[in-house]
Amino acid sequence: MRALVKRTAGPGLALADVPEPEIRDDEVLIRVRRAGVCGTDLHIYTWDDWARRRVKPPIVVGHEFAGDVVQVGRLVTDVREGDRVTAEGHIVDGRCLLCRTGNSHVCPYTRIIGVDRDGCFADYIAMPATNVWHLDPAIPYEIGGIHDPMGNAFHTALTAEIPGAFVLVTGCGPIGLFAIGICKAAGAARVVASDVNETRLALARRMGADDAVHPEGAEAAVRAATAGLGADVVLEMSGVPAAIRQAFALARVGGRVQMLGIPARPIEIDLATEVIFKGLTIYGVVGRRMYDTWIQMSRFLRAGHFDPSPVITHRLPLEAVDEAMRLITSGEAGKVVFEIA
Repeated sequence: MRALVKRTAGPGLALADVPEPEIRDDEVLIRVRRAGVCGTDLHIYTWDDWARRRVKPPIVVGHEFAGDVVQVGRLVTDVREGDRVTAEGHIVDGRCLLCRTGNSHVCPYTRIIGVDRDGCFADYIAMPATNVWHLDPAIPYEIGGIHDPMGNAFHTALTAEIPGAFVLVTGCGPIGLFAIGICKAAGAARVVASDVNETRLALARRMGADDAVHPEGAEAAVRAATAGLGADVVLEMSGVPAAIRQAFALARVGGRVQMLGIPARPIEIDLATEVIFKGLTIYGVVGRRMYDTWIQMSRFLRAGHFDPSPVITHRLPLEAVDEAMRLITSGEAGKVVFEIA
């Protein structure tokens, strides 16, 4: 089969012919139809410090996908050939204390497809049946293929009290854009979105942001919307140190900051002034809660109140991997999706 492979330690990915995966008795084989391209894939493509520490070539890359089940292991009872599916890309042990107390999203034994084992930028992928998520018949493959990042946005937004809230979203990459639409669908009173990129600010408006501003305009927009009080909830989606400090500064006293963005290096924070004396609640977001986030996501999509499609700006074949990475690096794209079959 065709697959995008990180063959050796170094920049780039190669489109190669590799053996089709063989499934275990508790797994299914999925024909990949659509696959989303993520910042994690860009890290692996550029072979930055994180990728050098984490990824062990050779490996098939990619972790966001949707497709059709074509083979089922003999122990699998609730997934059938022909099912339209996506999947949770974090494979957990299911037996540790965290998994057994409803916190498998932070399982210390997690293995991620496309990072720790072969991923989905390929014609086929093998997945444990327990990770498979059936797609509603009305959901197209390209929306199914971005359930992973949408799930991150649902997790970030809906673990806060959004109905009636004034919300600030710092960082309008794809997950931040999804979060804007989710907050509006969940009944936020007003959403202010902040980014340095005009393309992303335009997408933020399409996703329902009431104000879409550059970072230097965020304080005025938040103060005007809240009579000077500050945002009830801040969704920090960028990982940029200045945005993190702004998130703490513009959250109201007793407010909540949801942190998804990952800083590239340690940053200095005045915990006493910025967090403790303000009585802030800070929530660190890791992936998707298994599987209540998935249930929320499916219900929002089925209800029709949340439409993620404006975020998808480019659809490319696997052969165009270099162009996909260029688009993401340049900031010209929202979400890039590979059309595989």
